[in-house]
Amino acid sequence: MDYDIQTTTFLIVGSMIGLMMVGIPLGIVTLTVSIATALAYFGPPGLFLVASNAQGLLEAYPLVAVPLFVLMANILEKSGVAEDLFDAMSIIAGRLRGGVAVQTTLVAVLMAAMTGIMGGEIVMLGLIALPQMLRLGYDKKLAMGTICAGGSLATLIPPSVIMIIYGLTANVSISDLFIGGFLPGFLLASLYITYILIRCQIQPHLAPLPEEGLVKMSSAERNRKMKGLILPMLLIFWVLGSIYGGIATVTEAAAVGVFGAMIASTVRGKMTWDMLQEALRRTMVTVGTIIWLVLGAVSFVGIYNVIGGNEFVQGLLEGLDVPPLGVIFVIMGILVVLGTFMEWIAIAYITVPIFAPVVVKLGFDPIWFGILFVMNIQIYFLSPPFGPACFWLKSVAPPDITLQDIFLAVLPFIGLQIIGLTLVIVFPEIVTFLPDLLGD
Repeated sequence: MDYDIQTTTFLIVGSMIGLMMVGIPLGIVTLTVSIATALAYFGPPGLFLVASNAQGLLEAYPLVAVPLFVLMANILEKSGVAEDLFDAMSIIAGRLRGGVAVQTTLVAVLMAAMTGIMGGEIVMLGLIALPQMLRLGYDKKLAMGTICAGGSLATLIPPSVIMIIYGLTANVSISDLFIGGFLPGFLLASLYITYILIRCQIQPHLAPLPEEGLVKMSSAERNRKMKGLILPMLLIFWVLGSIYGGIATVTEAAAVGVFGAMIASTVRGKMTWDMLQEALRRTMVTVGTIIWLVLGAVSFVGIYNVIGGNEFVQGLLEGLDVPPLGVIFVIMGILVVLGTFMEWIAIAYITVPIFAPVVVKLGFDPIWFGILFVMNIQIYFLSPPFGPACFWLKSVAPPDITLQDIFLAVLPFIGLQIIGLTLVIVFPEIVTFLPDLLGD
């Protein structure tokens, strides 16, 4: 039976929005719409297309890196490595006004380079850094915004789970994505730190100087704190060094990271059977949620592509009466809108297979677009009304801190993220410099 693709597209989008509005989980929504579309176009044999798309994804070897990186993050969360990092960074902060917020951002960068998982990082920083800043008299909004923004750097600084998902769906090198994410990640971290220092100088009451007793420390105490950097730096070198040294693939490096996290946990005396069981349980819950979302999204995209949906959307984008860079801005706008009601995994699997070929056809670097995509998802993590980062922080924040307080706190940092995204659009070399340099 013939269906007009434009009408079908509107029916599919309307059905998805309607089902989500009544509270059905997104993974079930996309899977249901996929099955309904397959039956409408192909009858019962269409179910084979849905199943084959799902099977093809689950057989993708690089996808194994996702549960491994999640497991590594869960082991590190229980091992106390974050506390060691925070203590070590306190030496750098010194008597700097706003130093503890700067210290928190630096810890977030190092944690991002170890785990690639944002949720656990924000929870850890919320448990360690937030009480410290509140005790020292820091402005609540500055403290909360710093933690959410710093934690979101895990999406951009490798190893990033989002980059793995993008690489799989766009069929580009995950290692090149990792390399391309370094400079944009450090750019955002620098913008955060600069903003914190300037604002604390203009408004000193936001970040009182630490008490004298907290600043003065003996050489022995300083050395003890600095030792907290050894395990994290070794783990970062272990994981990223094995990838860029050509020793291991991304998936193999993730397994190496799990082994390294277990060693770090053993060295700190935290490696117990109960701890490992809890880490495995939390990994299973997280990955189970991810797999359902991925299955639904991949099934949906597979069926939609078969009925000609990708050509329809690509034709719309290519037919816009705007220059090529204008198409990029349109795509970024679509991603922002989708981020208000969809999970990032579904956004990646639904949009990237459609957008990536358009971007390549327009002459843009797919690695550059991949970093733009990740930065856009990073904005989504902080933005209301969904803002997962804000919900994660709320889960460990004091009772008197409301979700509205956290949403207000992240607004300046969303502005900084938009500035960073704009800089990367205007100056693509920020992304392409390292991949081109290391690729020669």
